[in-house]
Amino acid sequence: MKYWKKYSKEKLIAKIDKALASTIDFQNSKHLGYPVSKLDENVFNTSGAFLNDSPLLKSFIANPNNIGCHTLGKSEPAFKGSQELEKEVIQVLAVDIFKAKENEYDGYIANGGTEANIQALWIYRNKFKKDFNATLNEMVIISSEDTHYSVNKGSNLLSVDSVQIPVDFNSREIIVEELDAIVGKLISEGKKYFMVISNMATTMFGSVDNPDMYAEILTKHTVEFKIHVDGAFGGFIYPISNRKSTINFENSNVSSITIDAHKMLQAPYGTGVFLCRKNLIENVLTKEAQYVDGMDLTISGSRSGANAIAVWMILFSYGYYGWFEKINTLLLRTEWFCNQLNDLGIEYYRNPFMNIVTLKSAHVPADLAKKFGVVPQTHEGENKWYKVIMMDHVEIDDLLKFIEELKSL
Repeated sequence: MKYWKKYSKEKLIAKIDKALASTIDFQNSKHLGYPVSKLDENVFNTSGAFLNDSPLLKSFIANPNNIGCHTLGKSEPAFKGSQELEKEVIQVLAVDIFKAKENEYDGYIANGGTEANIQALWIYRNKFKKDFNATLNEMVIISSEDTHYSVNKGSNLLSVDSVQIPVDFNSREIIVEELDAIVGKLISEGKKYFMVISNMATTMFGSVDNPDMYAEILTKHTVEFKIHVDGAFGGFIYPISNRKSTINFENSNVSSITIDAHKMLQAPYGTGVFLCRKNLIENVLTKEAQYVDGMDLTISGSRSGANAIAVWMILFSYGYYGWFEKINTLLLRTEWFCNQLNDLGIEYYRNPFMNIVTLKSAHVPADLAKKFGVVPQTHEGENKWYKVIMMDHVEIDDLLKFIEELKSL
């Protein structure tokens, strides 16, 4: 790893203090033109010795605004420090985890995976319009039936049709023949420009799509396409547990990637990440934001610099090897759980590089699922699956209690 290092607590605090020193100090200075301020001291406790060892709390109190995309052009100088730390996060994720070439990527910390996925669709819609004078009726979004519902939101917001591709019930793999037939039908209906959402760990199953399969079919049909990888859940585990993964920027078929730090990384909510290749994000420049020093290239505009600092803290507290050890502990628990299910003859789905196990509902009574908080595939109609996710708080003792109750049935 070139950039992903492990820092001592003292170094973490020192770097964050330095970053906050270059952010507007509303306590001791006056800035008349910024529509932001320090937190209201009549409501929030913004002082105390405890803050010396609480760099994240100090960051929230400083209230930096990380508006813009700091890998491209200039940004608001009033919040330079937190923006620099965000740039370090994007560098680690793009280069060290997803194998982008130096300075050939852009990205930012979004408010979540939903925003990051829609950001990708927004970019590709505008690019097709700009490059090919494409109409909305000529564009389409395609993804598997297991894809996150944010794609449906994006379809609705951007007025671009969305079509789901069937998957095999047991393997959760996209049925290639169905994809081929659906693409052919869409072309016959006038679709020429395809936006693909390819999953790196679906929400319910942890299943992983092969983006090259999409590319092969779409190339065969000679249509224009862009592929976005939704790694909201899998982005902080799959590329590390599967060292042979080709779902990264070395793969020319991959144009952009979503990751969520508030899932596997356990950051505060509001810490999704959007990554893309160079010369793409400019397609969503809001030229009207002329009072912003720099380019507004994101859906959200203003966003919390403190959240960016939180992600930076986690990454550099662990370093690559510390994180590798952590996820492997979770994978060992997952393996143990699967072995127990095998002994009981219970059918389930699991990607071998992921920490999600999804059980067929026939083996899990609804009252037992509710007692242990396992999540159904659907809350409406017939439910066919329940999922268990191995996170830090899910220990062997917890899993054992669930297994014992399954045995008693």
